[in-house]
Amino acid sequence: MSLRTAGSVLVVFLWSVTAVLGQNGWSVTYTTQRICALKGSTVKLTCSFRYPRGHKVTSTFWFTKMEAGIEPEDIGQNPEYAGRLEYHGDKKKDCTLKITDLRERDSATYKFRFITDQTRGRYYGDPGVTLSVTGLQVKVTGGHQDKTLTCSTTCTLTDNPTYIWYKNGHKVKEDTSSLDSDSFSDTDSYSCAVKGHEDLHSPAVYGPRNTSVSVSPSGEIVEGSSVTLTCSSDANPPVQSYTWWYKKNGGEHQSMTGPQHVFNQIQSSDTGEYYCVSQNEMGTDRSRTMNMDVKCE
Repeated sequence: MSLRTAGSVLVVFLWSVTAVLGQNGWSVTYTTQRICALKGSTVKLTCSFRYPRGHKVTSTFWFTKMEAGIEPEDIGQNPEYAGRLEYHGDKKKDCTLKITDLRERDSATYKFRFITDQTRGRYYGDPGVTLSVTGLQVKVTGGHQDKTLTCSTTCTLTDNPTYIWYKNGHKVKEDTSSLDSDSFSDTDSYSCAVKGHEDLHSPAVYGPRNTSVSVSPSGEIVEGSSVTLTCSSDANPPVQSYTWWYKKNGGEHQSMTGPQHVFNQIQSSDTGEYYCVSQNEMGTDRSRTMNMDVKCE
């Protein structure tokens, strides 16, 4: 109990020192307190600071983590930021920091700290700059015949961006975050980017392609053995459903759904031609037909 009380007193004392310092000529001012930026882009955390006369700044740095009673760690010493930080400030009043090649794990609240040559000449500024880093993702809504594609982010981009849409890598539309069409092709791919950052495309979305059937074990299929047919396909968004069909006696029949068709004890009556159909929000694709001939024991 005494340890907890002592800790509480220490925290209150440190906060009071910070407040007093702030009232006596110490301050850090952040131009923007919240920033949402694209993964892979560059951002500037712009700020200025001031301190009383008679002090000389000896050290400046930015940090993201702080524990009571422990000097915070300079992010410049963190290997995660190696080669990606540029301090554009000085030791007088400018504390601007530039971060390049942003990564989603860079999302954090950044605060500036400076130290002077005087006793207790240490100060950091609240509230800091909260940086959120987001990638671009195309979300698909609507039915198979009437879809809407939306270029989405996990936060609202700071600069009110203009969106660019690409079909099979070629620009098709600009200005809006959504793309509406009732004639999307199963074989086309669509991606989006933000104007000014055209090199930072979202992953493309497209209907299933290269759908194929494999059989395990390979080789001759003998009646009474266990056989598994597996349907695989390349798609984004991922395949939602697999449907198996077989041809026999001149007709086509749906046999089951799922990525695998398992015959625990296959029979000669299972002989036939099999194929699978894969489907996602963008369309469907059919595999080639596989002829399965079951031999009697």
